[in-house]
Amino acid sequence: MAGQNLKAHRLGWIGIGRMGYAMAERLAKAGCDISVWNRTRSKAEPLAKSGAKVVDALTELAACDVVFTMVSTGKDVKEVLFGPHGVTSKGKAPKIVVDSTSISLEESAEIREKLARQGIKFLAAPVSGNAKVIKAGKLTVVASGPRDAFDTVAPYMQAIGQGVSYVGDGELSRIAKICHNVMLGVVIQNLCEITLLAQKAGMQRHAFLDFLNKSVMGSMFTRYKTPALVNLDFHVTFTPELLRKDIDLGLAAGREFGVPMPLTSIARDMVQSLIGNGYADQDFSTLLLLQAKASGIELKPENVDVGDGL
Repeated sequence: MAGQNLKAHRLGWIGIGRMGYAMAERLAKAGCDISVWNRTRSKAEPLAKSGAKVVDALTELAACDVVFTMVSTGKDVKEVLFGPHGVTSKGKAPKIVVDSTSISLEESAEIREKLARQGIKFLAAPVSGNAKVIKAGKLTVVASGPRDAFDTVAPYMQAIGQGVSYVGDGELSRIAKICHNVMLGVVIQNLCEITLLAQKAGMQRHAFLDFLNKSVMGSMFTRYKTPALVNLDFHVTFTPELLRKDIDLGLAAGREFGVPMPLTSIARDMVQSLIGNGYADQDFSTLLLLQAKASGIELKPENVDVGDGL
């Protein structure tokens, strides 16, 4: 970040959930000129300690150069931008809108078109990570839209995490995020299979995963999921139902573009089985429990202090 002027633009931030709070906090702590709005103001107020200005009305963000949105759904994005009390409702508007909400390609294209009619540039910018990953400075961002808008916003995205990738125009970043989450489903299923194979052969799970994580096959993801697989700590980072939704989007894209995805199809069936066996509200890494049942193994926490790599 050396040489980057993080006060060059006035930033607005909409949405202070777990992800949004952590992202906006990093921008505020980096010294950015940032104003934040959240439907429940009290959730945003602690950000004032980090240097953010908390505003009461979305229209107060219209004077910003760049406005980021990190809300729940596509409907929410449209409401905060175009609704009766939205950012653009009084005729003024920011130069660039950056959306990191998980929304469909169709919704993203609709928002892009509507903003363009007001002369506003739009970047679709999904992220990879969760609140803990953000706090560790390891969030990654993939962005698509006008190149000049990306060049303007890139320093702020770098301040949020460890890397930002530009993949082209339009909604290509939404496709990139779908591909990313398809890999999530395939990799976690395989990781559960081989971990239980190692255990049934006589290894302890933590010993096998220690080797894997130090090898060429280890990754931030395998390290991050190690505590769950070793100590059966399945606090929710991503639910099976959300994973199934993204795998379905990936399979639909495969049909549209004529790409066979046999491994993805099998992973989808395993996630569906997980949901059918009553794990819908737990973390997707509970695939380990399903695999253990199928393998005739009764799992117990190993109660070993293993790091998650963050």
